[in-house]
Amino acid sequence: MAGATAATGTRLSPGIMGRLRLSAQGLLGPGFQSAPDAVRRMTAMQAQDLQAVLWAVGQRVPGSRLDDVRGAVDRGEIVRSWPMRGTLHLLAPEDLKWMLDITSGRLIQGLARRHRELEITAADVDAAASAALRLVSGGPASRADLFQAFERAGQSAAGQRGIHLLGILCQRGWLVQGPLAGNQQLVVAFGDWITESRNLDRAEGIAEWLLRYFRSHGPATERDFAWWAGIPLTETRTALARVADQLAELKFEGTSYWLSPETAALLEDGVPGQRTVLALPGFDEFLLGYADRSLVLPPEHADRIVPGGNGVFKKTIVAGGGVIGTWTGPAGGRDAGVVAEPFDAVNGLRPAAQKSFELQAAKYRRYLGS
Repeated sequence: MAGATAATGTRLSPGIMGRLRLSAQGLLGPGFQSAPDAVRRMTAMQAQDLQAVLWAVGQRVPGSRLDDVRGAVDRGEIVRSWPMRGTLHLLAPEDLKWMLDITSGRLIQGLARRHRELEITAADVDAAASAALRLVSGGPASRADLFQAFERAGQSAAGQRGIHLLGILCQRGWLVQGPLAGNQQLVVAFGDWITESRNLDRAEGIAEWLLRYFRSHGPATERDFAWWAGIPLTETRTALARVADQLAELKFEGTSYWLSPETAALLEDGVPGQRTVLALPGFDEFLLGYADRSLVLPPEHADRIVPGGNGVFKKTIVAGGGVIGTWTGPAGGRDAGVVAEPFDAVNGLRPAAQKSFELQAAKYRRYLGS
C-alpha cells in the first residue's frame, strides 16, 4: 500500500483530528459553493431527518438559505434515497444508480427476515412496482397516494409494510424521492427524475466511493468506511490498496487514519478552528459519518446526544473540533429560538464561546429566512 505518510510537527490530539474532519467536510475554511457542490463533495449525507440534513447542507454553503437547498432538491440537483445501511441519504443524482448496484442486493438480503414477517414476497414486490409505476407515470405522487395505490393492487401498506415496499422499489432503482411538498417528499419514477447516471463496475465503484469518503470525511479509518458504506472489510481493504497513493496516512494512537493530501497539509501551518464554535444539526456527518465517534464525542457524553440509545440524535455544539453540548431550536420554524445546552452545566459556555454560539444562532435564523 503506497499511501504517503503525512509529516507533521504538530502534536496530534482528538481536537486536532476533529478539526481536520471539519476542514474536510467544508465546516472550516471557505466551505462549498452551492448545495449540489456540497452534497457531491461530501459523497453522501445522512438524511432520515429532512430538516436536519437541509441545515447540514446549508451550514456548509456560506450565505445559503433554506429555500436554496430546498430548490436544489426540487430541481433534482440532489436526491434523497436509501443507497446504504438502509438509511436515507442525500447524494448527487448521477451517483445513486452505481451505488445501488453495489449495495442493494446485500441491503435487501439483510432485510429478508423482516420482509418475511411483513409477508412481502417477490410477487408482492412486482405487484407493488406495477402499481407504483402506473401512478407516477402521471407525475410526482405523495406517499399517501402511493400507499393507496398499493392497497388497490392488493398490497397492504399497514404498519411498516408500505414503507418497506417503498424502500425496496427505491433500492431496486424503480422509484426515487423527488420534489418537496411542504415537509414531505413526493415520489417519482427513477428514470424520469434521474436522466444521467454513471456506470461503474463493483471494484471501480467501491474504490471511487472509498477515495471520495476519505477526501470528504478524513481523517478516518478503513473500518469507518466499511461501516459507513456497508462494504465488507475485505473489499474495503482491496479498494484502499487501489487508491492509497492518492491519499495521506496519519498514525494516531496506533491506528492508521486516511485523508486527502490537501487536508493533511493543514498540519504544516497549524490546523485552523481552535476557537471555532458550530451549531450542527442532529444526524450530521461530523458525528454520524464514522463507526467510532469517540474521537470527537467523549463516551461519557454519548447518552446526552442519543438519550437512552433511541437512535434519535440531538443537535450538537462543536467547539475546537469536539462536541461540547447540544442545542435546541425549531428545525424549520421561522421564529427559531436557539438555546445552548453545554455538557458543562455548571460553568456553561465561556464568554467567547457564548458569543460565537450566538453568531451561529444568527446564521441559523438567516438560513431559515427569519
